[in-house]
Amino acid sequence: MSKVSAAAVRETVNQIVAASNEKQRKFTETIELQIGLKNYDPQRDKRFSGTIKLPNIPRPNLSVCVLGDAFHCDQAKAAGMEFQSVEDLKKLNKNKKLIKKLAKKYDAFLASEALIKQIPRLLGPGLHKVGKFPTAVSHADPLSAKADEIRATIKFQLKKVLCLGVAVGHVKMTEDQLTANIMLAVNFLVSLLKKNWQNVKSLYLKSTMGKPYRLF
Repeated sequence: MSKVSAAAVRETVNQIVAASNEKQRKFTETIELQIGLKNYDPQRDKRFSGTIKLPNIPRPNLSVCVLGDAFHCDQAKAAGMEFQSVEDLKKLNKNKKLIKKLAKKYDAFLASEALIKQIPRLLGPGLHKVGKFPTAVSHADPLSAKADEIRATIKFQLKKVLCLGVAVGHVKMTEDQLTANIMLAVNFLVSLLKKNWQNVKSLYLKSTMGKPYRLF
């Protein structure tokens, strides 16, 4: 049973969007869900990690790069997406600085199924270290749809501290879209926790430049 009602989420979303519209920014503000946990010891308790695909894309501007074989490079070119071929990756010559630069330049990576096994050999552990190991795509998958899937997926991962933040939408989305995303994100997070709602200390929603609003 969710302790956060859709009505409460709706009301908070409306306040955030109204506040954001008062101060127009030059970019679309992202809305983030900030979670505080309690009765959890990151040292002793099992650290959880889970990903979920939201019904509406929270980060449409997330940059995705395709590490492709010839087929996918052509497809990426046609779709106007950024890509790197095997030759391009070989040119990096396992240079850590260059690989780091590549990892920093994009938010996420897609790689052809045929290439995925070669990535560690071509690039070493660079992408894996920063949590950007590529998602595999087959020739049957349209690249743009796969990229949108990445943009719609959020990850909850407990590290050493008891607070988490994930993007759940942006201020240009409709009230319904935001409410659907937030309800799904909150309920999924709670399902990952050992004692469910007993581990949740607080839930806040905030836009990039706005103040936080308490949900729970």
